[in-house]
Amino acid sequence: MSADRDLIERFLEMMAAQAGAARNTIAAYRSDLLLASEALGGGLADADAAALERLGESWLDLSRSSVARKSAALRRFYAFLADEGLRGDDPGAALPRPGTRRALPRTLSHADIERLFATIAARLARDPPDPNDRRMEALLELLYGSGLRATELVSLSRNAIQPDRPFLILRGKGGRERLVPVSDRARAAVARWREHVAKERPFLFPSGKGHLSRVRLYQLVRALAAESGIPPERISPHVLRHAFATHLLEGGADLRALQSMLGHADIATTEIYTHVDSKRLVDLVNERHPLVDVAKRAP
Repeated sequence: MSADRDLIERFLEMMAAQAGAARNTIAAYRSDLLLASEALGGGLADADAAALERLGESWLDLSRSSVARKSAALRRFYAFLADEGLRGDDPGAALPRPGTRRALPRTLSHADIERLFATIAARLARDPPDPNDRRMEALLELLYGSGLRATELVSLSRNAIQPDRPFLILRGKGGRERLVPVSDRARAAVARWREHVAKERPFLFPSGKGHLSRVRLYQLVRALAAESGIPPERISPHVLRHAFATHLLEGGADLRALQSMLGHADIATTEIYTHVDSKRLVDLVNERHPLVDVAKRAP
């Protein structure tokens, strides 16, 4: 139980930093996870799919919303363990899905993105530029320009990105490898930042004896948002990843190609993750539906 408790607290710390989860949300997740750990005899972190199916069956008398909340808490917990390399698999698919509608993820407008980059440009215009601003430039270019997950970004090796190689090969969730394009802008920003990273350091974004933490990355992104006049609670590294996907889709990107770049095993995840704004959908119907031509021909 103590091992579960430690991992639960680490997960909740990430929830607070990444999503800006409210205190009540954190408390609800803690309660659901601790109850699940107790039901599994202290084996929540190591539970397999069969154990989670049995746990789900014990929730049959609960309301649909309660089951949805418990399942969501556990699925996010197992995704966190997989992201952190604490599990080689993610058994969350075995948890019940009571059919509640999944909310659309938050995103940013093109204007928001322009404001973030304008703030970075203003910082770099100082003489001399602060190396930390070079780092922030590289972080932002890779988050928005390549859609990297926070864990993938902070753990990049020092030489992972090269000026003459316009792609990365990453090992993401579930150990799956994927090819990620890296823009000319991002490669140039990384090259400028790497000049400040000692050659003996193994990570591109070092901190202490290791690499920049996800919590610190969230703090840096939100500080940049506040400086750019964007409410910090609207933004996180994950929101920038979603903006990358949404804006590519709006620009005509193929959904299957986007699935590959994002590292999604299931195309359904990409479909939810890359929602198209309602105005664009309405315009599409008004311009492309066959009945539009019929209406134009009517006397």
